[in-house]
Amino acid sequence: MIDFVSSFVIGVALTFYNIFYTLTHPQLWLDWNDKQSLMRFIYYGGSLEFFSAILLIFILLTAVGLYHRPVMWWSVRILEFLGNKVGRIAAWAGILMVLQQIIIVFLQRIFRVSEIALGPTSPLGYDLVQGAVSFIYTKDLAWWAEELKFYNAIVICLCCSYTFIQGGHVRVDLFYAGISRRKKKIIDMLGSLFFMIPAMSLIWLYAWYFMWRHLITPKVSATDTLEVLLRKSRIAKWNIETIGFSPSGFDAYFLFKVLLLLFAGLMFLQAIAFFYRSLLEYREGEESDDKYLDKDVLESNLETSDSALPQKESAQ
Repeated sequence: MIDFVSSFVIGVALTFYNIFYTLTHPQLWLDWNDKQSLMRFIYYGGSLEFFSAILLIFILLTAVGLYHRPVMWWSVRILEFLGNKVGRIAAWAGILMVLQQIIIVFLQRIFRVSEIALGPTSPLGYDLVQGAVSFIYTKDLAWWAEELKFYNAIVICLCCSYTFIQGGHVRVDLFYAGISRRKKKIIDMLGSLFFMIPAMSLIWLYAWYFMWRHLITPKVSATDTLEVLLRKSRIAKWNIETIGFSPSGFDAYFLFKVLLLLFAGLMFLQAIAFFYRSLLEYREGEESDDKYLDKDVLESNLETSDSALPQKESAQ
């Protein structure tokens, strides 16, 4: 028992030290001109030390929030603001996807072009001034067609946390709808702690090394120790993945790996926010339900509620 307590205390102390040392020595892991610094960044991004630091910050913030509830409410508001803002911006990718598809079909069927060039004389991808050398970006038509998958991935990965905040995810349950409000809050807290946070941590871990294996050589893996990665830094070089499904298709598939990592990070933060919100609503009662929740409402729903208000008053 004494050994367990002593090892736990030492581990917590080392975690504090690691956080302090990381923040005070950013050049050791942010100066990517130095290959050893890059390897340190890769190692610690998916390391036990990183997750221990996140866990310690979460525990301390929770303890402070239980003592002073406004701190926890502010944490909820900041995290939900981040998820909403990212989701609302990323949702525009859906419109870009539709517009780009229309342009592709229009240029392919009407003008029979084989590539799309962007520039001052080609605002919609078609050369308005023949022979003018003013193209900024030129790609084959198949490249632009396959890029639509990237827009779709943006909507899925970056809007998932926004949809979760808005309550838009489908809930399939057998007993949740029929239990009391307080039991629902308990289930929400337990679901955040034992399902969402561990699942997002695993996705982050696999996505982290999955992304870096397609950005640099030699390959890195989760089993590599820091010493092994520092030795690999001697021959490390950038090797960004540029292989597409077709010879002239979209060749920036490494961006999908980045989106997978962003998805895990955003959902991890929303799991913490959802735990805090459920805990606060459990302790403060029904009057705190959806407190500070920035929820989008369709105009049709607003008009319906406004039109029903006079009828309700007249009935009274």
